[in-house]
Amino acid sequence: MNRIQSAFAAGKAFIPFITGGDPDIETTEKLLYALYEAGADAIEIGIPFSDPIAEGPVIEAADERALQAGCTVDKLFALVARVRENIPAPLLFMSYYNPIFVYGVAKFTERCAACGIDGLIVPDLPFEERDELLEPCQSQGLELISLISPASGARIAVIAPQSSGFLYCVSSLGVTGARSQLDDSARRMIEQVKLVSDIPCAVGFGVSTPEQAANIASFADGVIVGSALVRLAAEHGRDCVAPVAQLARAIKQAMTN
Repeated sequence: MNRIQSAFAAGKAFIPFITGGDPDIETTEKLLYALYEAGADAIEIGIPFSDPIAEGPVIEAADERALQAGCTVDKLFALVARVRENIPAPLLFMSYYNPIFVYGVAKFTERCAACGIDGLIVPDLPFEERDELLEPCQSQGLELISLISPASGARIAVIAPQSSGFLYCVSSLGVTGARSQLDDSARRMIEQVKLVSDIPCAVGFGVSTPEQAANIASFADGVIVGSALVRLAAEHGRDCVAPVAQLARAIKQAMTN
């Protein structure tokens, strides 16, 4: 059983997202430790990109801050290597395909495996075109996490049985960002998945409060929270570790009550 499988086997998985290098690499390192100590079952680290098409204004601004602060893919590899021994939870990179392609797919996946990354989430890589990244990931023991959305429809029955690690269920159409209300789209998607696969399903996009996380956890295997945490990083800068950890702890507690 690998680290991702273990995270979901332990119960409902809380997966926080932070943008790597926002506000700087040193604070990101502190955030990783704080999130793990707050109860994160896995942590998603965003590789900042200049054209993040799936992101709302909060994460888009975080990407810009991180790039302006000098964050690079190599610095994130070094960061993960430093924390890996002390954080046994799965660590995931969320990246658009362009930075991976520019770095070199083989080199990128090799570096991911060497530093201790467990899986990749690439939101702009269509499922039907994933082979160019899937094979290098598999050769390095990395999980390439598939995504589905309310627009996936009948494709869910094709995607779910061929997916590994967990299935990232996008809660609603549109870009990332906190939402005051979430509809039943995620529940319906997961019902479709469970008809054809037993892969764990984690819901993201729009989940921002402990109450929302608890509701999602009532029917999903995991909950992904990003923009609400990234917004705190924007508001508090280098002093964001405590408020981010406080929200993360509240979300994890709500999921387990």
